Amino acid sequence: MALLLVHIKHAGKTFNVQLDPDLPPAVFKNAVYHATGVPPDRMKVMVKGGILKDDSSWKKIGPKEGQTFTVIGAAGELPKAPEKPIVFLEDMDDSELAEALAKPVGLMNLGNTCYMNATVQALRAVPELQIALATAPALQSTTPLPGALRDLYINMARTTDSITPLQFLQILRQENPQFAEMDRSEKSAPALLMGKSMYAQQDAEECYSAIINSLRNVPGLDTSGRSVATGAEAVAGRPRFIQQFLMGEVRRELTCDEASEEPATVSSEQVLKIDCNISINTNFMLSGITNSMDTKLEKTSPSLGRQAIYSQKSRMSRLPTYLTVHMVRFYWREDIQKKAKIMRRVKFPLEFDALDIVTEELKAKLLPASRKLKEFEKERAERRKVRKRTKQPGGAAGPSSAPAPSGGDVEMTDGSNAPAPAVAAPTEAGAETGEAAKVTSAPEFEDEPSYRKKESAELAELISEEVKKDVGCSATGLYELVAIVTHKGAAADAGHYIGFVKKSVFHAYKIKNKEANGDIATRIQSVIASLHSGESEMTTAEIDEIEGDEGWYKFDDEKVSDFPQEKLATLEGGGEDSSAYVLLYKSKSA
Repeated sequence: MALLLVHIKHAGKTFNVQLDPDLPPAVFKNAVYHATGVPPDRMKVMVKGGILKDDSSWKKIGPKEGQTFTVIGAAGELPKAPEKPIVFLEDMDDSELAEALAKPVGLMNLGNTCYMNATVQALRAVPELQIALATAPALQSTTPLPGALRDLYINMARTTDSITPLQFLQILRQENPQFAEMDRSEKSAPALLMGKSMYAQQDAEECYSAIINSLRNVPGLDTSGRSVATGAEAVAGRPRFIQQFLMGEVRRELTCDEASEEPATVSSEQVLKIDCNISINTNFMLSGITNSMDTKLEKTSPSLGRQAIYSQKSRMSRLPTYLTVHMVRFYWREDIQKKAKIMRRVKFPLEFDALDIVTEELKAKLLPASRKLKEFEKERAERRKVRKRTKQPGGAAGPSSAPAPSGGDVEMTDGSNAPAPAVAAPTEAGAETGEAAKVTSAPEFEDEPSYRKKESAELAELISEEVKKDVGCSATGLYELVAIVTHKGAAADAGHYIGFVKKSVFHAYKIKNKEANGDIATRIQSVIASLHSGESEMTTAEIDEIEGDEGWYKFDDEKVSDFPQEKLATLEGGGEDSSAYVLLYKSKSA
């Protein structure tokens, strides 16, 4: 019998397919599959007398030239079963619940302790600190504060309930008596009359500095992100954690304005923060930092034999992985003999290029990698847009959407495996749909982790050997904002402190495996080590989830809430509401 040209109607589209009545219906279904994409096992072809079956007889159905058959069924593959079994919330323990709910816990206010709570939450933006604290056999510290901080962080990662940081607070006050000062202001008078005493409000920046100083002897990490706390390595003069990841170095050059022939005095100093001085002309963070680095002072000139004006120019000769910026909002007013607050609005960037404040020598080392990373970030953003537009989180187009090679040649296949009855071109409506499919189909990409691995290798070639050997330093000079401590109120010795941390920071706290019997530090270490080596186990979907989530967490003592990135501009100051006081930036890498 001669071949028949019939019409297939599916999902509002019409296709032309050749039907051979001498061949079984299964062959026809295969041809329909190639036209519509509906697999035969999910295909229902409506014919005279019901549904076409594999054992149906074409003689009884009596197909005719130009006849239209309606096909019912969804195109594409069926959803695959999850690789891991589903676990319900009621079957999880506290640590598993903390991971599943993905929202970090808050800290109870124990009476004017918001300054401490905000600081502790901000320091969680340094996941490497968890490794240094939790994996060292001995913290080698003269104070119990590092151990108390380690225990507090571990407890915070194991529960979904707010934590009462009483033990940490007691040790903080024991080691730093200024935080045990009692409140003797007028507002505490009623409580004092009732025989109740209250602790005074303290400065969050002073608390931040006190905690960092107490961590100075905590062992550092090696190039793979693992602790070097063993006895032999510790004695060998290896750098400590704070020295590696949070401490920068400033080169100061002092020149006499009144005696140009006097040689300049050059000195170096290690710093844990850089100040942003706020004056009547300060509108941006960078200008405030520059003002604090370029200053005038008066001192005795050895060449003139009298007091003279000197210019001091300071520039960073080492940038740490985590750069702390202190917005100097409090100062001492002689006229009222009290600390006052500068409420001027100062804009701070979400991404900070620190090459503007480094020495020329360091700039020459970091600039090639900095430029290349900026190029990579633009390319990553474009790839992310394409994946989002084509709804392909895996980053690679399927076989059906892959374009032909640029030369136009198509690879030939074995004729024995070729499908029976070739599919004719679709009708006019189908042709239009096909053209639209060509426009919207995604180009074939490698998966994102492959790109990242290549980028990491390319970037590594541009980083100088001296920078590579300096564990914990910034290799690019490019930073992203990851944590903020704000102060709310008009008075310097009162008000309220709140912490803000970027959501993506907590990726390192997610349970990626079950190593070490659920040990929190080991899981964090596994993630960080993979990121340092450029061989992250993250999938494209996970990378998009992390980098696409620009939200923040707001830590208002025990209250933890979502805070959109668009509202960060409200923390720039300009009134009595929350204004940025301490900012923590993290260095970018491939």
